[in-house]
Amino acid sequence: MDETNLHPAYPKLVERLNRLPQGAPPSESLYDILKILFSPREAELVAQLPIKPFNADQAARNWKMPLLEARNILDNLASRAILLDYEQPDGSMSYVLPPPMAGFFEFSMMRVRDDIDQQTLAEKYYQYCTVEPEFMQHLFDHQTQMGRVYVNEPLMPDVEVLDYERASEVIRTSTQRGITLCYCRRKTQAVGRACSAPLDICMTFNGPAEALIRHGHARSVEVPEMLDHLQRAYDNNLVQFGENVRHGVSFICNCCGCCCEALVGARRFSNLRPINSSAFLPVVDETLCNGCGKCVQACPMEAMALVSTNDPQQARRMRAKLEEEVCLGCGVCVRSCSRGGLKLEQRKSRVVTPYNTTHRIVMMAVEKGTLQDLIFDNRVLWSQRALAALLGSILRLPPLKQALASQQVKSRYLETLVRKMGM
Repeated sequence: MDETNLHPAYPKLVERLNRLPQGAPPSESLYDILKILFSPREAELVAQLPIKPFNADQAARNWKMPLLEARNILDNLASRAILLDYEQPDGSMSYVLPPPMAGFFEFSMMRVRDDIDQQTLAEKYYQYCTVEPEFMQHLFDHQTQMGRVYVNEPLMPDVEVLDYERASEVIRTSTQRGITLCYCRRKTQAVGRACSAPLDICMTFNGPAEALIRHGHARSVEVPEMLDHLQRAYDNNLVQFGENVRHGVSFICNCCGCCCEALVGARRFSNLRPINSSAFLPVVDETLCNGCGKCVQACPMEAMALVSTNDPQQARRMRAKLEEEVCLGCGVCVRSCSRGGLKLEQRKSRVVTPYNTTHRIVMMAVEKGTLQDLIFDNRVLWSQRALAALLGSILRLPPLKQALASQQVKSRYLETLVRKMGM
């Protein structure tokens, strides 16, 4: 990649993006994307922003400019969904730079806009996120994943399903709900590959929803309408893929296997277990399965196949067989079976889900060896950069790395810490 003609602000911005576990490996396609979304001056300024939420005073100090000028820049970036802004109890605003995915990549396509070239942007997204392997591989390269699958609730009348495993419960308990256009299907539509699944069906919740609605990137809806959209997703055999947390869920996408980056990436890098599955698996009833293959066609992960029944009386008779390691437990295959030959049952061990977004990000940072980037967040001073580098080298020592990566430390200890600190 030739960076000789590239403005130096963009590599600095990429370095800042990669201080979060959900970063973005540099490539020509990524720089093309960033040049559409950020001016060189904006790239230089955003590269200096903290990882954790901050206010206009902090930004003004980092940028060495008057407070009013800093606030105007922040508000402009928030209006374009580069930043998310949140109103505090005292009426002031706090800001945060979301990761590229799930974050400002998607936000840029959630409504029809004329302030940026969305056609070119969609083509660049398709190249960077779908054609080139590095971004998705980087995104999935840890045990704790960004997203998880929600169970298909109409299929579970007699099975215990925890509240946080239900998309309907997220809808009912959220403080704010918004509907947006599907980034993935808009992107594939731009390159002539979109399917017929609905476009206006992506769901956003709580603080991010409030920010996106306020700036016109999402449409505010009440609980009944959002539940109607969920039913529409079920009717279209879409997979509910949402933020991998138990509390404060920020998004639930309704995904098809052909356009959705998460599902395409999950098939491509299935060895990395790139999406946390639901706590359930489909089970084939061999007495009812007639080998019609509808479940094979419906499965977005290609986890279903037809195999011989080895019946000497009916040599050509087939039955469905599940590859459990690939299955997401979404239930789409069960819906497709008209004979009742499939049903969802609980997995042998329940999948661990982080408490909230902070807990998830810290777990991901521990696994990626970048915890020092969260601790020494705002590296404006040389001393902070030096301390972050020192801590990073210490945390990568084998005994500490092994201890931090243990399930007990990541789940129980970190969750308790997050709860106590109210993060």
